[in-house]
Order: sequence, then C-alpha cells, then structure tokens
Amino acid sequence: MAFLSSAGPGRTIQQFRKHQSIFAQGDKADSVLYLQQGRVKLVVMSEQGKEGVVAILEAGQFFGESALIGRRRLSTAVALEDCMVTALTGPMLITTIQREPGMCEVFMTHLLKRNCRVEEDLIDQLFNSSEKRLARLLLLLADLSEGDSAKSLPVDISQETLAEMIGTTRSRVSHFMNKFRKLGFINYNGHIEVYPSLRSTVSPDKARLQDGDTRRSD
Repeated sequence: MAFLSSAGPGRTIQQFRKHQSIFAQGDKADSVLYLQQGRVKLVVMSEQGKEGVVAILEAGQFFGESALIGRRRLSTAVALEDCMVTALTGPMLITTIQREPGMCEVFMTHLLKRNCRVEEDLIDQLFNSSEKRLARLLLLLADLSEGDSAKSLPVDISQETLAEMIGTTRSRVSHFMNKFRKLGFINYNGHIEVYPSLRSTVSPDKARLQDGDTRRSD
C-alpha cells in the first residue's frame, strides 16, 4: 500500500541500522510503526533484569500498537538488520482507518493475526514440551511454503535467543538442535536450515480441559 510506504502528514519514514534500538521498553508510545524493510525483534526485560525475546517481525507487519491507547512501550524493539520503518501518529492512523476501508482492512487483519499468534503461543507454553516449542518456533521462523524442500531462517539467530523465545535454557536448545539434526529435520553450520519433516514433531496436543490435565513434559 502506497500510503504506508511514503511520508506525509502524521507519518514519517525512518531508517535504522542493524542492532539499533527503535524504541525502548517504558518509552512514551506516540506512534505505531510499520516495517517496510528488514526484520525487528521485540524484547522485554523483567524487574529482576531477565531478558526475553517475545517476537521477531518481518517486513509488512505493524508494531508498537500501544500508541493507540496511550500506553507506554511494553517492549524494546531492536533492528536485526538494516530497516526502513514508517512511523504513524496514533490520531492520524485512527482517522485514516475510519476514512479508508482499505487501510481499515489491512490493520484489522494484522490485529487478528497477531491475536491468534498470541493465543497459539500461550497454548504452546501451557501444553507443549520445550522440544515441541522449539520445533514450532523454527517452523514459524522458516515459514515453509507448500512444496519447499528446505528453507533457511531469514536471520541469523543464536541459541540463546531461541532459548529466550521458548522459555528454556541454552543447553536444552543445544540438545534439541543436535537431536533434530541427527534425525534429518534441520541442518546448521553457522546458519539454520529447516526441512518439512520437522513438522512431524509438532502434531498439536489437545488440551484435555474436561479432565483438568494440563501437565506437560519438559
């Protein structure tokens, strides 16, 4: 959409270098951002100083939506590679959504996809083992299409970051990565390549709410 790729009243185009902070947790949220080019990670920090990666965003996604309800930034956004971002002020974005059906559809579709992803992540944390959580994350990052024989992750991502994203330790991630490689599900030599066969490890577990059994094996 041309509107999101150009500057104008209430919107600016910003460039960020690799590893540069786009905004920080706790900052005043005065704009919603649209990622035109590059990839961004969202990181949260606990009061005890523990850091966790909550999302990796690709071009075509919005982030920083808390600006629409006047909240402060809930996370820190860091460029994983050189990025181009459109910053849209909250009032301008709300007015555009109300006036332009096309923009309303784009933004609502984004919010619905983000909400579904959050729910899926919560279910993943509640019911799946750390091994399954890692497999699911690798598949999501690789974004395999029908017919793909293999696909590399779009960004270099460390085992520490993978561990933060699934809520486990680096040693556990290393163990599972080695297991996946031996089974022929992935390959990595400085860069991770994912094969469709990895899907066999993440057949969904049904939440058996009727018997109250919500245990999982880590």
